[in-house]
Amino acid sequence: MSLLGAILAGGEARRFGSDKALAEWRGRALIDHVAVGLAPQVDTVIVCGRQHPGLVGVSDRPEAGLGPLGGIAAALHHAAAHGFAAVLTLPCDGPVVPDDLAARLAGGGYLAGSPVVGLWPARLANGLDAHLAAGGHRSIRRWAQAAGVPAVEGELVNVNRPEDLATLDPPPEGEEGRDNAMVEG
Repeated sequence: MSLLGAILAGGEARRFGSDKALAEWRGRALIDHVAVGLAPQVDTVIVCGRQHPGLVGVSDRPEAGLGPLGGIAAALHHAAAHGFAAVLTLPCDGPVVPDDLAARLAGGGYLAGSPVVGLWPARLANGLDAHLAAGGHRSIRRWAQAAGVPAVEGELVNVNRPEDLATLDPPPEGEEGRDNAMVEG
């Protein structure tokens, strides 16, 4: 299955107080940690809701300000237009990406504790458009339930406030490599 990786980065970061996608942790922007963790699990990585050096940027769909569903819609349409079967979505503020995330969600689904993290079939693009056009609720969980996408136990650590950066686990002693922890639910 061809898999598109999409980093959702169109939010306003009100709780963070500045552009959290570019906030640094371990000497690298949060969005770059996500890209590094996502890349080995997918065929291509894009970013939704902004431009970022080294990544294809796509605008949220049908417009900005719709929250994560606007980014997911953009990613689904990009996937469908470019021949990808599905999209693995992650937020730009979840710098700790498990090595086995795509495998855990291989049948399609989203993390129950972090619904922005999901593997979505590209065929859902038009249905999500219809949901948003009808003024449907912008809850990922509600849309996923209506679309028949199951919840999978687990959640990813994310950064909502600057102080959250300090609570992220330090790298294991002697390891500077990829971050790969997931909170089991």
